[in-house]
Formats: sequence, C-alpha cells, structure tokens
Amino acid sequence: MTAGGRGRRRGRLAGLAVALVAAAACMVEPVGGSADPTGQREPATPTGEVTRADGTDTVEEFRQDMADAQRLSEVYWAEQFKAAGRSFRPIRRVIPYQRDGEVSCGGQEVPRNNAVYCTVSDFIAYDINWSFGAFRQIGDAFVFYLLGHEYAHGIQTRLGIRYSFTIQQELQADCMAGAFLGDSVRAGRLTLDEGDLDEFHEGLLAVGDDPGQPWFAEGSHGTPEQRAESFFRGYERSLAACDLG
Repeated sequence: MTAGGRGRRRGRLAGLAVALVAAAACMVEPVGGSADPTGQREPATPTGEVTRADGTDTVEEFRQDMADAQRLSEVYWAEQFKAAGRSFRPIRRVIPYQRDGEVSCGGQEVPRNNAVYCTVSDFIAYDINWSFGAFRQIGDAFVFYLLGHEYAHGIQTRLGIRYSFTIQQELQADCMAGAFLGDSVRAGRLTLDEGDLDEFHEGLLAVGDDPGQPWFAEGSHGTPEQRAESFFRGYERSLAACDLG
C-alpha cells in the first residue's frame, strides 16, 4: 500500500491477524482522574529485532507510514464533514508509547500491545514496539488499518454516536475504516497491490472474538465474519453502509 504516490516498495497484507488479534481495547472511556495522557518528553522509538521477509522494515518507513495514515485520515474526514456542512476538528494527538502505565486515559492505564482512542482527552495511543513489530512482519497496510479504525472512534465521538454495546461501536468503526481506505483508493490517494484485498479478507477472518464470547459482553468486537463483513461493506459502499444516520 502506497500513500500519495510515494515510490517505495509496498507492504503486503498477509498475516494481518497476527498483529490485530492482540488489540482488545480500541476505545477507552474515562474512569476519573487526570486527563494528561503521558508524562514522556522524548519521542518514543521502536526497539527490538524482528525478521522481515520484504523491504518494508525500517524505522523511517514506519514513521512515514504512521504520518501518512494520520494525514490521510484527517484529509478524508475533513472532506466528509465539509460535504455535510459541518466543521471538522482533527484528533488532538497521536501518541506512541512503550510501557504499561506510560499513557493513561482519565486515570485508566493503557496496556502494552494495544492501540486505543481515548474519549476524554481526544487522542490515539499505540504501543510503538508492538505496532512496529507488526509493521515489519506484515507490511505497511497494517498501519493504515490501525489508524483508520482508531480514527473512526474519534469520529464517532464527534458525531455523538454512542451505542449500548461495545460490539456495535467496534463493527461500525471497522465499516468506517473500510470506507476510509476504499474511498482513498478510489480517489488515488492510496494504491493497493494485486491480491491485497484477498489477503486482507483472510486476515480479517482470523481476527475477532473467541468462540463463545457473548456478543453483549463489554469489550466484544464481533466474530471474525462480522468484522470482515463490516469492513468490506464500508470499503465497497463507502460511509452510506455504516449507519452514521
């Protein structure tokens, strides 16, 4: 996947489930306490050694893809809000972190191996080592899905969308991420390799709640089939398929 015509080797989507299955908490509600997300003052840098099968593996490429994913999300949602006659406010911050407790959302610590949107302080936080490891194992498309899904939670907050059950919030965010990616491809802002959609479908089918997980349980994201169906409904039909009202 390439953003804005950048001419480097594109990553592949195979194995996406390996990285995404660890992300259990996508949207964090405040539980009281400080809204200050992190006390870190130095930018986080990926660490650790991961073997990679293709050329999408450098820290510089990872940072560029993160920046591209954030920029394209802002461009996309600014256009959607403008078309609806509404003003758009980008998500306040996108924060990389490295340790348990380094980032908190209204007093609730964000654990490692995760990516979340915090409603109380309007930021996205992601474990940089986990995300970079997934980036090296999978390819750059992981970054665009990750940011697209979490950004969708910020849009839900801006639109005042609040469902009774977590699964409804998460499946809609999958649909919105699909719309963002599909519309960006159709607009020429992103380019997919041949076969990427098939691999994306296979990856999404491997992601989802464990068998037997009650759909109404707090933290439920949906079955693998539900998540894949929601994503591709948005990818193919844009936001009209995502029940935004």
